[in-house]
Amino acid sequence: MSIQEFFQSQFNTAPEAVAQAPGRLEFIGNHVDYNKGLVMGVAIDKHISVAVSLRDDDEIHMASAGLNATGTVKLNEVCLQKGPQAFMNYPLGVFEMLRKAGMKAERGFNLADDSTVPTGAGVSSSAAIELATAYALCKIYNFPMSKIDIVRTGQKAENIFVGMPCGILDQGVSGFGEKDAIVRIDCKTEEFSTRPIPAGTVFWVFNSMVKHALVAGDYAKRHASCMNAAAEIGKYNAKIQCLADATPSAVEACRSKLSEEDYKRAMHVVAENARVVEMEHALAVGDLNAVGDLLKASHASSRDLFENSCPEIDFLVAELSAQPNVYGARLSGGGFGGISIALTNGDFTEAQAEKVADAFEAKFGKRPKYFKTTIGTGAGLVG
Repeated sequence: MSIQEFFQSQFNTAPEAVAQAPGRLEFIGNHVDYNKGLVMGVAIDKHISVAVSLRDDDEIHMASAGLNATGTVKLNEVCLQKGPQAFMNYPLGVFEMLRKAGMKAERGFNLADDSTVPTGAGVSSSAAIELATAYALCKIYNFPMSKIDIVRTGQKAENIFVGMPCGILDQGVSGFGEKDAIVRIDCKTEEFSTRPIPAGTVFWVFNSMVKHALVAGDYAKRHASCMNAAAEIGKYNAKIQCLADATPSAVEACRSKLSEEDYKRAMHVVAENARVVEMEHALAVGDLNAVGDLLKASHASSRDLFENSCPEIDFLVAELSAQPNVYGARLSGGGFGGISIALTNGDFTEAQAEKVADAFEAKFGKRPKYFKTTIGTGAGLVG
């Protein structure tokens, strides 16, 4: 059933706007975005579709095909939802941020969504629904916004309304994604650009089946630790206003002033930021072995210094890295579960993927889901 058909079945009317936005893979730059550094990501060929129409009353009605859920709230009672209506929070957050930006909404709306993006797996279904919702609502409420403004609206919805202190990576990649290109983001200046992916490369995504609920606390603890480290280092060097401004020597110079935890988090971020620069050079010259080595080094740093991996992810990365036709593998996204990604050549086979899945199941007693993906296009209106 198409999103238009699902919308019609729920609201007995046709949608007035349809938008879609892709999930994303973090390529490199783990937890660097909110530290104002450099990150790279790719939009995948799986997306969330959102259809909307205006209502004649002051209510918001939502229906999710994937979650088999419905909910209702009044315009003047928009707030964070609990329980069965919690699925509404990302679209409601976007709506609230658009109103704060000046969008006039005297009538409510109907919204339906459907998805091919795996939820809770680290490919940012949240950013996808945020951006698709923003594009669709802007159309029906006649509220023009630039692409960067829509990206920032999605981030604000997550930061302010939902309470997840993410940086701009997820929304930025979903918004600025281009076919067969890696999105590079300077998170300090919020400059977006793309780099071509070497021909013949393929992404394989393995779900560890460890569900990560990032709002629950681990992500926020890492965020707070990074902010603590940046503030402490900044006391001794006024030029360092965020961790992306620091060097390893600057962190080392303040080691005695930092807790062991804050020191390790800071060293990861500083080194990971430098790896993104190295990755640019490796991609520019098409050195896929160097690209793979940087992916592996990124994972080791996330595992040992940032400590946002888990045994299941570490096992997948090790198994994938040992396979022929794999350049490199790493965790991708917030961590604490979720996914690992592998960059391979075109000769990596389904049989190899099954071999990795078999080994994982033998060790952990559960079978990982996996999929092969191409790089898709960014968010926008489709109807």
